[in-house]
Amino acid sequence: MLLVLDNYDSFTFNLVQYLGELAATYPIAAELRVERNDALSLSQIAALKPAAILISPGPGTPEDSGVCREVLRELGPLVPTLGVCLGHQALAQVYGGRVVRAPQLMHGKTSPVHHSGQGVFAGLPEPLTATRYHSLIAERESLPDCLEVTAWLEDGMVMGLRHRQYPHLQGV
Repeated sequence: MLLVLDNYDSFTFNLVQYLGELAATYPIAAELRVERNDALSLSQIAALKPAAILISPGPGTPEDSGVCREVLRELGPLVPTLGVCLGHQALAQVYGGRVVRAPQLMHGKTSPVHHSGQGVFAGLPEPLTATRYHSLIAERESLPDCLEVTAWLEDGMVMGLRHRQYPHLQGV
């Protein structure tokens, strides 16, 4: 079962739809369960034994992500986990990075994103064009050694992260 933790964001269901479309190719996506970030405790999530976890975008800061930071800290090393937007920011913060205001708001604007070609970026064009919706970023200079930048903009702004010891723990 793939568990999606919803941070109260409508885009979550776009991601769920995409995951459902992948079910024929990737059996892990065949069983999806969506839960709000405050619906289950960490122990309840662990008891579900998810095969993978997706942490959705959402409003606010990582502090507003309910159980998601605990999940990243405690289950992330054990279960393949992808944080998207707020989930990505929470990943940076949980492992010691700072989340700060972006130099400019990016809501519905496209940018070329460079990447390492590893993890979730394997097989994607380099650079790829991505539509950005964020006002906060993971501050590159504050990232600890355990986090590897896997995607970035021309100006160096972080667009993707991966944990070095747990490469199945990623954020975009």
